[in-house]
Amino acid sequence: MRQWSFTFLRAVIRAALVGLVATAVPATIAPTAAFARGAPDSFADLASQLLPTVVNIATTQTLKGVDTKTKLPDVPPGSPLEDLFKDFLGPNRNLPRHVTSLGSGFIIDPSGLIVTNNHVIEDADEITVTLNDGRSLPAKLIGRDDKTDLALLKVKSSTPLPAAHFGNSDKARIGDWVIAIGNPFGLGSTVTAGIVSARNRDISAGPYDDFIQTDAPINRGNSGGPLFDMDGNVVGVNSAIFSPTGGSVGIGFSIPSNLVRDVIDQLRKYGTIRRGWLGVRIQQVTSDIAEGLGLPTASGALVAEVTPDGPAAKAGIRNGDLVTAFDGKPITDSRSLPRVVADTPIGKVVNVDVLRKGQKQTFRVTVAKLDEGSKPVVKASAPPPQKPKSKVSQLGLSLGALDEAARAKFKLGRDVKGVLVTGVNPDSSAGEKNVHAGDVIVEVQNQPVRTPEDVMKRVDADAKAGRKVELLLINRGGDMTFVALKLG
Repeated sequence: MRQWSFTFLRAVIRAALVGLVATAVPATIAPTAAFARGAPDSFADLASQLLPTVVNIATTQTLKGVDTKTKLPDVPPGSPLEDLFKDFLGPNRNLPRHVTSLGSGFIIDPSGLIVTNNHVIEDADEITVTLNDGRSLPAKLIGRDDKTDLALLKVKSSTPLPAAHFGNSDKARIGDWVIAIGNPFGLGSTVTAGIVSARNRDISAGPYDDFIQTDAPINRGNSGGPLFDMDGNVVGVNSAIFSPTGGSVGIGFSIPSNLVRDVIDQLRKYGTIRRGWLGVRIQQVTSDIAEGLGLPTASGALVAEVTPDGPAAKAGIRNGDLVTAFDGKPITDSRSLPRVVADTPIGKVVNVDVLRKGQKQTFRVTVAKLDEGSKPVVKASAPPPQKPKSKVSQLGLSLGALDEAARAKFKLGRDVKGVLVTGVNPDSSAGEKNVHAGDVIVEVQNQPVRTPEDVMKRVDADAKAGRKVELLLINRGGDMTFVALKLG
């Protein structure tokens, strides 16, 4: 009886424990399971709703004929290349040729406004839009922006057209389902699905890169087509792919809809883009530069050059200032500042927070209008180094005075001040950072220098004080650039 009672008691306790575990396990697993949503049963209903808003875009461009004075190459008779050269370099080579290309776009207004990529319609003589119902309509270019690769077209239709709606791309999370609709390889309307793979991608396509990366298959011809979320809102414009083969490998890039909306609104209103301008040239803060500036982390945007009489110069911002915030928005790297400035209304007065020699300062800046037609400074290639006049062994530099002979040899204007770099040891820190002959050192550790002796004294003093990195401000072809060189 006692044995039975003990066995019974043990069974009861075991059952109670199992019950506790059974109730405890779901309590810990359920929240995790709630975040893992399954794939939709089908995209069919959403696709049928959105397909009419997406269009195919065909462009025609006329190329000039080949110069008739060009001599035909000697090709053996019967060679497969013979017909090719006859076609392109034969008697008809001076005739104009028509080249066609295909892309995608989407309707944003029933009146016939269509968004696409600038590279889809760039240099086109004729633009034709084919609707999902098969109608082909001539399109007029309203405006385009090469910096964000966006364009706005207009077609005339006898009936209102189905239009897509912009969503909030900031709410698109990594892992969210998306679908892409476009015209890959000219096949016609095609639907593909995937997820948001990454955010804030910089692929060096332009100064305002902030791409959404997706694994939804995107191929040639998809350019300009929309990326939709599961609510049927446009969260991106498909613009580029990374592909060693030319086909989709699951790495596509879309311009975020929030950026698209702002650009298209301006193109719609003005036919061009009106961007804010600060009047500085900035560069990334590397770990070496951060050490040279005495910063705890490599963050912010370093001012390498201030445009004379520009908004920043008038406010008192200088070379070497580190921008940490603009109009209340934190600036974490050199990529974020151009985007924030560009989106700021022209004429608005904003606070710009900077670190200057370790001290925080705030400047009131009136944002001006960026001149979109301005051309970048062309960097001239430097001639071979002249015979060194002095050595800065810690950095691997040969220096010389900026005299008349040096100005003539390296084509440096009278307004350029500093110390000339005449030679660089390729195995030194300067060689690793691509410093070369013809560069002009303007400052060493934020101190102006005018002679090789100024540089030597400053570097020797810093080395004696135990500094590990020397920060130079260099004038290279008219552009100011900070370079951090390791001592030793």
